[in-house]
Amino acid sequence: MRFAVSVPNLGEFTDPGQVAELARRAEAAGWDGFFVWDHVVFAYGPIDTADPWVLLTVVAAATTRIRFGPMVTPVARYRPGPLARRTTTLDRMSGGRLVFGAGLGFTLPAEFGTWGESVRPREVADRLDEGLAVLAGLWSGEQVDFHGEHLTATEVTFRPTPIQRPRPPVWIGCDWPHRRPLHRAVRWDGVAPTMVDPAAGSWRPTPAAVTELVATIGELRSSTDPFDVVITGRTLATEPAAARETTAAIAAAGATWWVEGFRPGPGEYAAALRRIEAGPPRAA
Repeated sequence: MRFAVSVPNLGEFTDPGQVAELARRAEAAGWDGFFVWDHVVFAYGPIDTADPWVLLTVVAAATTRIRFGPMVTPVARYRPGPLARRTTTLDRMSGGRLVFGAGLGFTLPAEFGTWGESVRPREVADRLDEGLAVLAGLWSGEQVDFHGEHLTATEVTFRPTPIQRPRPPVWIGCDWPHRRPLHRAVRWDGVAPTMVDPAAGSWRPTPAAVTELVATIGELRSSTDPFDVVITGRTLATEPAAARETTAAIAAAGATWWVEGFRPGPGEYAAALRRIEAGPPRAA
């Protein structure tokens, strides 16, 4: 199992220099990845917000080894041409370390209704699928001639290509236990589900839930290519043995990544710094 950190582009995580410092420390402490939320506005009221692509640029510049990327980008909120350019540039400047997390967005009224766009889940999902198809074509370096219900790309070729071939890995975000998004995820390279305790509103992935998720993915996939199962949760820097026990059980259930997730509340930057410096909870 590999270990990563995920931070919001909100609240205490909006200063690019401070986010770059977190990423540097994560790499030095042995973490494998560093991911950033992608919001323009937040569903739960006004809050300081940074451009996620600026944050990802400073993360790429501040590190040399770890994977990084958005977790996750609402693809339907973007035009595919600029998004392909942005992601390609990041992959190239980092030496091929970008992971592209993609999803519908949270929440649809915030991500789309704010701007007068459709919040119908089916329409947003269709735009997501078309956007991913166009992105993959543009990343290929081959000529793209795409005419969908929502997007068009007419005889366009993008150069240069990302370093990673055939493209950067694509992880699909979803809300477990909703299974429909898994049909999308199995067409790509991984799934990054949210597993939230409805009562506490906190990440509470359990080995049983991960086992069920992995089994469902196995039923849907026909390919034997590697596929990542990316689980976000929270462990304590002060309880390393418990952290190792928790993540080992999640790994045994079939997860390939554990992501320490942080939120935009007060004190979260300091908490992230403490957890990062304690190092990933690898088995001894």
